[in-house]
Amino acid sequence: MTSVLTKIFLKGVDISSPEGRARVGNLAGTVGIVCNILLFIGKFIVGALSGSMAIAADAFNNLSDAGSSVMSLLGFWLGAQKADAEHPFGHARYEYLAGMAVCVMIMAIGLNLAKEGIIKILHPTMPEFGRMSAAVLVCSILIKLWLSAFNGSLSKMIDSDTLRATAADARNDCLSTGAVLLGAFLCSATDIMGIDGIMATAVSGFILYSGYGLLKDALDPLLGRSPAPELVRMIEETVLGYPNVLGMHDLLVHDYGPGNQFASLHIEFAAEMDALKAHDLIDNIERDFWKRHHLQVVIHYDPIVTADSVTGELREYITNQVKAYDEGLSIHDLRIVPGDTHINVLFDLLLPAKYEGDQSELLEYITDKVKAKDETYVCVIKVEQSYVH
Repeated sequence: MTSVLTKIFLKGVDISSPEGRARVGNLAGTVGIVCNILLFIGKFIVGALSGSMAIAADAFNNLSDAGSSVMSLLGFWLGAQKADAEHPFGHARYEYLAGMAVCVMIMAIGLNLAKEGIIKILHPTMPEFGRMSAAVLVCSILIKLWLSAFNGSLSKMIDSDTLRATAADARNDCLSTGAVLLGAFLCSATDIMGIDGIMATAVSGFILYSGYGLLKDALDPLLGRSPAPELVRMIEETVLGYPNVLGMHDLLVHDYGPGNQFASLHIEFAAEMDALKAHDLIDNIERDFWKRHHLQVVIHYDPIVTADSVTGELREYITNQVKAYDEGLSIHDLRIVPGDTHINVLFDLLLPAKYEGDQSELLEYITDKVKAKDETYVCVIKVEQSYVH
């Protein structure tokens, strides 16, 4: 069924584009709304005819799931809106907000299930259950299993946290409905009335744990998480693959929503290289990133003195010393400024994002090592934090 729907509604769609991404999200939201409304109607009718409060309550759970599908649909629609004067980086972050809303709904359902489970443990009753009720819940579980797989498949197509949360929501519904079904069966088989309450409470714990993890994933990009290591590696390998590039540093990646990322970085060229040629190469690199990866990149030009053997030897010496202290440390932009009484050695020291060492001790160590190289050297060190890992 998933392949049939994608062939019908996504045929010829470029899912890497914002419009294609919105089409995938619209398909997922529409299917979710239709399935959950049909489940609500069916369960509500069966619950009313059989007098089963469990099925009636589960029906309204499906109605809330339809609401979460509406939130997902709205998030994809708003995220696909073009950039405007007030929001020059676009509106793609709406998708993150929609994912967060779905996660909040998941946790709300988990809390409600926990409350109902505790009430049933404290005040146990024998659930009213018949063959019709069991058949309806089994059908509901099968439909929700398919919805979970359907949304999971679409989430992989466009790497969407929102659809991953929607898939988890459908999976959690299978667990909660299954707990109702199994609890009722065990109650009738053992005459122990509190079993269904224990089952519901246990399932609610899993749903809350799952919802917390999904909510954290939804919040991370809004809080400014570091770029994926795969993206960092791709950028580094791409840049260093161009001729005359000696190195790169100070990479920053800003995430304004799925498929809407911006990056800035510094590229090192030999200072002896013609400035116009270096500028032309930088322009080519920036254009290539946009064409190949739809990534807007701004590059700063850093000239590195390579003809001066003293500077080159000192750069290598200090690099080795800081690496010996901590493999995660690095330096860049080293230059020497001679004076009448001393020689200033200026460079930037890059620390990992979660560096826990004593910075004062580190700077003293580096200063001492440079002094050991030459008593006239005076370190002028600018400490920077890395924004990638």
